[in-house]
Amino acid sequence: MMVGKGLRLLRIELLSVVSLLLWIARRRHGVPAGATAVPYAREQAPILLVFLFVMTVETVGIDLLLRAIDCPEWLRAVVLIGDVYGILYCLALGAACVTRPHVVTPGELRVRFGVYFYLRVPRELISSVRLSRTYNESRMVSVADGRLSVAVSSQTNVIVQLAEPIAVVRPLGGRAEATTIRFFADDPDAVLRALRQAAPAR
Repeated sequence: MMVGKGLRLLRIELLSVVSLLLWIARRRHGVPAGATAVPYAREQAPILLVFLFVMTVETVGIDLLLRAIDCPEWLRAVVLIGDVYGILYCLALGAACVTRPHVVTPGELRVRFGVYFYLRVPRELISSVRLSRTYNESRMVSVADGRLSVAVSSQTNVIVQLAEPIAVVRPLGGRAEATTIRFFADDPDAVLRALRQAAPAR
């Protein structure tokens, strides 16, 4: 089990690097032609910018402090690497959410949170969709009593009801089933319009 979680964490790290490259290239992942991309990163952008500023100031400040007390070079290097990694991690989180939006296609709804969570919901399973904002989600991804919540800054604003349960894989590999999906979108009305359009006949 620990090995499986370790491999998942390694995969997340690698995909985070890819997200940074996609962000630099101004490209998105997994948005096919004709699909509706549903961004969700706007709400958390101010918080991430504050974190980046604080972490950058902290990195410079700690390095100056270590220099002032004649700290060994190797220790300064270790601390600097850790601080820079934290900054890159924060950038990668933001980049992953920007480059991997939710997606609505004629055949399915894809609910995502960066590189950490991905759920494909066939359109035929969706029985209803409505708007309802909550502000008290305690975790980024949670499943309880058949309800999946994928929150941004503790918020969700779209509720999708399913005709039957769907399997959900949590970020670290835990499995559950859900019949209700709550997630956040920057423009929830666009989600309603896209999902209420009838899927083309097969």
